[in-house]
Amino acid sequence: MGSVEKRTRTLKNGKVKTFYLARWREPGTDRQPSKSFPKKGLAEDYVIAMEGDKLRGEYIAADAGKVTFKEYADDWLSSQTFDASTHNAVELRLRLHAYPVLGSKSLASLKPSTMQTWLKSLSKLAPSYQQVIFTNVSAVLSAAVADEMIRKNPCKAPSVSPPKATRRRVVPWEPKRVLAVRAELPERYQLVATLAVGLGLRQGEVFGLAVEDVDFQRGRVIVNRQVKLFNGNRQAFALPKFEKVREVPLPASVHDALKNHLQKFPAIAVTLPWKTTDGPPETANLVITSRESKALNRNYFNPFIWKKALEKAGVPVERDNGCHMLRHVYASTLLHDGESIKAVSEYLGHSDPGFTLRTYTHLMPGSDKRTRKAVDSLLRVTSVELPPETEVSAQVSG
Repeated sequence: MGSVEKRTRTLKNGKVKTFYLARWREPGTDRQPSKSFPKKGLAEDYVIAMEGDKLRGEYIAADAGKVTFKEYADDWLSSQTFDASTHNAVELRLRLHAYPVLGSKSLASLKPSTMQTWLKSLSKLAPSYQQVIFTNVSAVLSAAVADEMIRKNPCKAPSVSPPKATRRRVVPWEPKRVLAVRAELPERYQLVATLAVGLGLRQGEVFGLAVEDVDFQRGRVIVNRQVKLFNGNRQAFALPKFEKVREVPLPASVHDALKNHLQKFPAIAVTLPWKTTDGPPETANLVITSRESKALNRNYFNPFIWKKALEKAGVPVERDNGCHMLRHVYASTLLHDGESIKAVSEYLGHSDPGFTLRTYTHLMPGSDKRTRKAVDSLLRVTSVELPPETEVSAQVSG
């Protein structure tokens, strides 16, 4: 059981100060931590609280929270089973945006007010990026709670306002802009735009497309590979996002563009490690490669090839006009011609058709017309075709 001891201390000015020392024994050890209080009642309440925590199995060791946020976060990160690219991304966010403010602070010192002040320092970043950083930091602190390092996750306090990402409406390019940008790309890279807008491929999937993935006879393309980029500009082959291998239809126009491209720029066998930078070697006969016969690197392609094509075509160089825009054009084209959300979701390789619906529902054509027609049909039936007795009863009940 815990105890309370009365203590005195002589100050420099000669006055005697009285305080009360609360002591308790940590479960499973011989350690007896202590904490001082100015009043006896406060010390007794604290001892009772510590004994209650022990009985409920909620006791947190007195020095558990002394480890710094950076020390604990580094250990947490090293134990995660993320793939290498995700690990690198989380490490970068913590290093750049969490450690400068929170890194040297002990876990126990992180209060809701601390987290709110830290969030304010992120205000210049995009809301969606703030949200990802906050989620990473909160995950670290939730793990600290589970490890009994701290009692509560301060990120989850009601007084902390998590960043909210505002969902922006996708506004796809007009066909003329697509063709204009494609025309400004160097000839060997024009197929990048064709594959992105014609098959809905992500950029890494375009870079990883091999001849053996294209079934010209059946008119299908198997999307089973992407080129991933890691720290230090190191590359690897990996499965597509969400590890979803998929098949997409091969339109005649894309079929012809592929054939023409391969006649001028034959496929080249490229070997990269699989999944991680130290993974087993994997070879694919890539459809599009660099002038050095290597897999394309987005850190080169985007600023030096894509950006220049935008400038030449008179298109604003901004994030919304990245190569990913061509996937939006692909999706909007399919929806405009009446393709189902489920099919579009499958072709795009989304993890959930609901995400596809939330992203592109405003692009589905004719919804206003269908709504008016449906309501008009309902009201017309109600007012014209109801039997007389139903109309009478409706009037009486009204």
